[in-house]
Amino acid sequence: MGVDYYKILQVDKTAKDDDLKKAYRKLAMKWHPDKNPNNKKEAEAKFKKISEAYEVLSDPQKKAVYDQYGEEGLKGQVPPPGAAGAAGGGPGGAGPGGATFFSTGDGPTTFQFNPRNADDIFTEFFGFSSPFGGMGGGGGGMRQTRFQGGMFGNDIFSSYSEGGGGSMHQGAPRKAPQIEKKLPCSLEELYKGATKRMKISRDIADASGKTMQVEEILTIDIKPGWKKGTKITFPEKGNEQPNIVPADLVFIIDEKPHPTFTRDGNDLVVTQKISLTEALTGYTVHLTALDGRNLTIPVNTLIHPNYEEVVPREGMPIQKDPTKRGNLRIKFDIKFPTRLTAEQKAGIKRLLGP
Repeated sequence: MGVDYYKILQVDKTAKDDDLKKAYRKLAMKWHPDKNPNNKKEAEAKFKKISEAYEVLSDPQKKAVYDQYGEEGLKGQVPPPGAAGAAGGGPGGAGPGGATFFSTGDGPTTFQFNPRNADDIFTEFFGFSSPFGGMGGGGGGMRQTRFQGGMFGNDIFSSYSEGGGGSMHQGAPRKAPQIEKKLPCSLEELYKGATKRMKISRDIADASGKTMQVEEILTIDIKPGWKKGTKITFPEKGNEQPNIVPADLVFIIDEKPHPTFTRDGNDLVVTQKISLTEALTGYTVHLTALDGRNLTIPVNTLIHPNYEEVVPREGMPIQKDPTKRGNLRIKFDIKFPTRLTAEQKAGIKRLLGP
């Protein structure tokens, strides 16, 4: 059986270009021979295979051959599909990025993969030969670089990474500081759940280090019961930069004010303004719940200024178990009369006693 490049890079067959870059960045820095002086022979072998796997899977032509014919197809043991004439009809030709086409003139063209030097791939990807000070020993300190994270509307986030002169003695790529953005949600969205889509723009780099701006839609599934301060993280969705791991984008749930309800943990709180007569003789509360239901809640007890009517299971869903809910707490703002006539005072005394 041939080499499993997907296993070497620790990605699956549906991996996109970004996934391949992340995997190569992580593994190449981990197994660079200069970082592993105590087991350099093993590191060199793994470093070479990691580079070879990235070279194949990041090249659409090589990947197509490998996916259908495996390592044998890459190394000329079986002809790739539609390869006849690929070298332009001549006896031989150099293909892109270390691939050669051979033709005997009386049979199909054969694809031959010639792996490039692992150090060349590393230098092309990162922009320097070694971050560990072991290759050449020159004064190639990391220049000041600007990292600008995701853009949300008109908000732009940025940070800086600097390095001095002389040799770099850095164990791994630096990670840019995370980028945080508030995500306002209505109480209705936090009660029922919702889906939000956020458009971001960021720079991505190809293997040569050239950058281009791309736009991407991030989908956020708001779960019932999420609270203010809940964080949703999209790993490494900031800009790409040589030797800098892109920043994580972090959305932080924020609650919009509601005209009727306020939230207290898992409870919903509402205040009803009532007259003294209603407080003494009974009152019926009419509310529209966050899911649109009409609630009718009769209060048959005497309502005093500190009284609170509690309706079980009419509050917010509990995040860990959305089948359960907090309570609805109804408070009352009693409007007392500013003056009473003598007749009214006498009547109250007769009813309530001395």
